Amino acid sequence: MTEGLVRYDVRDGVAILTIAQAAKLNAMSFGMWEVLPELVRRAETDPSVRVIVLRGEGEKAFCAGADISQFGEKRSEAEAIAEYDTVVERGNAALRGAEKPTVALVRGICFGGGLGLAIACDLRFASSDSRFRIPAARLGLGYGFSNVKMLVSRLGRDVTADLLLSARIVDAGEAVALGIVNAVRNPSDFEEEAARYVERIAHNAPLTLKAVKRALVELETAAPDAAAVDAQVAACYASRDYHEGRAAFRDKREPLFTGE
Repeated sequence: MTEGLVRYDVRDGVAILTIAQAAKLNAMSFGMWEVLPELVRRAETDPSVRVIVLRGEGEKAFCAGADISQFGEKRSEAEAIAEYDTVVERGNAALRGAEKPTVALVRGICFGGGLGLAIACDLRFASSDSRFRIPAARLGLGYGFSNVKMLVSRLGRDVTADLLLSARIVDAGEAVALGIVNAVRNPSDFEEEAARYVERIAHNAPLTLKAVKRALVELETAAPDAAAVDAQVAACYASRDYHEGRAAFRDKREPLFTGE
């Protein structure tokens, strides 16, 4: 069976990264983890892209986690385990530190490393038939410090402890209550409403989005660089888009932002 891939498409200012290994519920192979940072960088450097979306192929799964069938080869000896964990962390870090907003669109199963990918994104939009789980404790896997730190940063200590220690399945309704996802929609409405939400972000001022993202990223570091954020905020006020935004507000019309 051929290894899965992460497809890259750009539509109307949105870079869509699709986890594509449907036969294995979109489990992430080593090669898929490896390519993820490159695809995020591609979206970051494309001036036409304003939002990065991560989703799974089909309706059954966002991502079932790492491809366990590779663990015998890729995650058995200490050196191989360290290499595998490094590649996974680079994928998560690319999403977590992306210069542009990232949105995970979750349908179906979102387990293990798949949940880690979703949490690494800024926002998570889920269908009501989605399920969430981190089954490491049922597989005997160690959950690395950087992954635990990310979960605690986004979800809080108690929710993280619950997910990791119980390894239980959380449905979409509870996922909203726990802060795992931002919003849930019925499967029949999911695609349309998710697209509308992402489009709303994509139509906002790119420099403002970039400044907000830099602030969010800095807030999760040990020594936030407030000056770097302030510089990006200053760039917003010096931009043509700032004048366009005020003019559109005055004229009661939709602004046409260019990122300049």
